Amino acid sequence: MWCVPSEISTREPTESLAGLEPNSALYIRWDLYEQLGYPEINTLEDLLPILKDMQDLAGTSDSGQPVYGISLFKDWDGAYASNVAELSSMYGYDRVGYAFHKADGSGEIQNMLDEDSEYMRAIRFYNKANQMGILDPESTTQNYDTLTGKYADGAVLYSQLPWHGAVAYNTDAHTSEGKGMYMAELKDATTRQWGAYNVGNTEVVMMVGSKAQDPQRMVDFINWLYSPEGIACATDRYCGPEGVLYTVEDGEPVLTDLGKQCFVDGDGTMPEEYGGGSWKDGGSKLGYKFISAGDVNPETGVLYAPTMWDSYAELTTNPAMEKWKEHMGAENAIDFLTQKNELMVSPGISFAPEADSTEIATLRSQVGSVIVENTWKAIFASTDEECEQYIQAMIETAKGLGYDDVYAVDEANAQAKRDAWKAVLE
Repeated sequence: MWCVPSEISTREPTESLAGLEPNSALYIRWDLYEQLGYPEINTLEDLLPILKDMQDLAGTSDSGQPVYGISLFKDWDGAYASNVAELSSMYGYDRVGYAFHKADGSGEIQNMLDEDSEYMRAIRFYNKANQMGILDPESTTQNYDTLTGKYADGAVLYSQLPWHGAVAYNTDAHTSEGKGMYMAELKDATTRQWGAYNVGNTEVVMMVGSKAQDPQRMVDFINWLYSPEGIACATDRYCGPEGVLYTVEDGEPVLTDLGKQCFVDGDGTMPEEYGGGSWKDGGSKLGYKFISAGDVNPETGVLYAPTMWDSYAELTTNPAMEKWKEHMGAENAIDFLTQKNELMVSPGISFAPEADSTEIATLRSQVGSVIVENTWKAIFASTDEECEQYIQAMIETAKGLGYDDVYAVDEANAQAKRDAWKAVLE
């Protein structure tokens, strides 16, 4: 079986895969944070009273709905509550099943059900938010799309995923008024970022089916998709043809008027020689990343992603972003985290653990149901004591169902991943 991996990169595996924004970090409503005088956030727990004050300042959303400091969703839950486990990413943790470990291979592998694990810390954090009245009570019933709508409406003040909350809220209408959701410094955190895949990401791949009617034509198409022209033109996220959407001046890419329409205004109409029609309509609908965000077209020396160009940044700056830059002393979030040495890069490798045996798969399903159910009960408990009761019930019931056997598999896989990282670094 042959395949072509996604996110291929010419960069070193120790270089961050991120563009200008991290995959996971502390994003909050910056205009409200400014009104509070930018109080320091030394630990995750310090965030809660700040969010409470921000919630009091916010009043209601754009549409008049209640505003909450934090809102969650359940539709990504599986072996555990996804939103809860994701908090560990801000502290440099990678996850292999129930085994949490630092993304640079340092330290010990952490058992998720340990009393002092990052997962338990996150449960208690969200429970405290609930007791303070800043956790959205609809968190257990809404899905990702519903929460996206709340972010867009200004009904939620915190997001750990910038490509979710910040993207939804930071519209021209909001940022032109000085409002925006941007990254604040969490002083005890070192956020985990993936390293560039110099051999590609083999978890998401492109292949030709064995029953394809014209396999050679499909191979030719794949070859074009991975060519500099194909990468630049096959998706509306990348820069398109030189001389049409951009020119190179003094070695730097500059958007043309049409390029500004396509990338800044939202869309534009292509010349007839390029097929006419909408630039966005002509983009690939595969939802597939051929290369990593920070890679360069070898034929032009230009970054494929126009959102990373200086000319794009100049065109898209806004009052809210300018205030953030002035206070943080950085051009973007990755720039700030790099300056502060608060970025932990896990080497970009191709790693996939072996599939669970039938027995382990069955145990994992049973254990996961118990963990997810009790996690949400603990989060919405009305007191610390009740929260701890659900945590203990989760631990005891999960272990009684065979959690330790599942964890042993995950721990071995996590160690194998760390060994693979070590091999790359050597």
